[in-house]
Order: sequence, then C-alpha cells, then structure tokens
Amino acid sequence: MKKGIIVIVVLILLGMFGCSKYNGLVKMDEQVKNKWADVESQYQRRADLIPNLVSTVKGAADFEKTTLTQVIEARAKATQVTVDPDNLTPEKIQQFQQAQGQLSTALGRLLAVAESYPQLKANQNFLDLQAQLEGTENRINVARRDFNGVVNQYNSSVRTFPNNLIASISGFQQKGYFEAQPGSENAPKVQF
Repeated sequence: MKKGIIVIVVLILLGMFGCSKYNGLVKMDEQVKNKWADVESQYQRRADLIPNLVSTVKGAADFEKTTLTQVIEARAKATQVTVDPDNLTPEKIQQFQQAQGQLSTALGRLLAVAESYPQLKANQNFLDLQAQLEGTENRINVARRDFNGVVNQYNSSVRTFPNNLIASISGFQQKGYFEAQPGSENAPKVQF
C-alpha cells in the first residue's frame, strides 16, 4: 500500500511538472504570435501610408511614371503575402520578407528620384509622409528585432531538456527568424 501511494504521488508530481512545462511552452508560443502580429502591424502601417505618398508625389510633380507604378505594384504584392502565426516556418517568413523587401526597394527608388524635384522636396505633405515612412521603417526594425528575441527564447525552450520531450509530444516546433535579405550587406547606390 505504501509503495502504491509513493507511485501515485510520483505520477502526480510528474504530471504537474509536465503540465507546467506545457503551459510555459504555450505562453511562449503566444508571445511569438503576438510579436508576429506587431511585425505585420508595422508593415501594414507602411502599406497604408504609401497611397498618400504616391498621391502627394503625383500632385506635386510630373513624376516618373515607372517609379510610381513599381511602388504601387510592390505594395499590392506585399499586402497579399501573409503568414499564418501558427506556421512561422523559415520558408514562410522568407517569402513574406521577400515581398516586403521588394516594396522597400521600390520606396527607396521613389524617395531617391524625389530628390530631383525641388518643388516636391518643398511640399510639406511630402516631407511629413517621408518622415512618417522613415519612422515606420524604424518601427518595423524594432518589431522584427523583438520578434526575433521571443523566437529565440521559444526555440531555446523547445530544444532544451526536458521541454523538448513535452514539445515533441505536444507538437511544438521551432519558429523561423527574420534574416537579412540577400545582398543587404552591400550599401545601396544612389545616383542622380
């Protein structure tokens, strides 16, 4: 009888330990999803600002049509690519990041070409939108850094013992990180 009680107590303790580890993994998984939502929110803010920027540029200058068209098309592509927070694989994040990178490149060209138009640079609406886009790019960077931080914590937890046992039984898998775009080690060249 005494051995039976000891076995029951040990099983209860192991069950409580397993539940505690499982609940910890669930909380970390939710933190990853929350930070991913923050990343998407900042990208959406940028996408929302772009039509205003394009309208201001159109109204202020006889602007290069191809540059505006590229920005509009890149925005459309970037807003179509979404990633399910439950499926944050490196491949899915790379696909999302690639679409956003194309938009960043098109915006960079738009802002660089805008330097050739003094009347546009003097337009207060354009200057305000340019400052908002710069602020948004900074927010995107912070959101990506925060996301990578919680993904690091989550992945470390999923891979360490004894959490790895609970994770494998419960289906928790490692999440992907935001990584630098290919070619980002080279400084962009701006020519007028």
